[in-house]
Amino acid sequence: MAKKKDEKTNVMRILDQKKVPYTPHFYEETEGPQGTREYGVHVAQALGQDPRRAFKTLVAKGASGGYYVFDIPTPDSLDLKKAAKAAGEKSVELLAVKDITAVTGYIRGGCSPVGLKKPYPTIFHETALEFETIYVSAGKIGAQVEVEPRALLVLLRAETADIVV
Repeated sequence: MAKKKDEKTNVMRILDQKKVPYTPHFYEETEGPQGTREYGVHVAQALGQDPRRAFKTLVAKGASGGYYVFDIPTPDSLDLKKAAKAAGEKSVELLAVKDITAVTGYIRGGCSPVGLKKPYPTIFHETALEFETIYVSAGKIGAQVEVEPRALLVLLRAETADIVV
């Protein structure tokens, strides 16, 4: 299940450059359950991780036209009303799969809050602060980084809020 340890992603290079400690985790892409929630839980369990500590990155567009990044535990679903309120928007709508790469620079399943094409306002679910470390995508399918949530929030100038159903 492990890939080459020296395989650095852009996310890892950014974390190195900003001196944010992390631990890389690699996994083989597998035929897991469909859907981001089910697949995220599948990957976390395959790596022996608590799925509540594995955060998936979702991108939404606000009513004003701005983009927002929401990171939530993989077993959860984003509450669009709570997310809009946290972002200071009237409403938000998840980005269509066909638009993910153009907006973020990442493909579906490999989207990370670190190293997006542009820095967008980022909000983590408040439970991120309950853990010593959390896992986020390392910017490609098959790679994650384990990082201290406070350090990540500082790096991204991110906030926390209750944004799940």
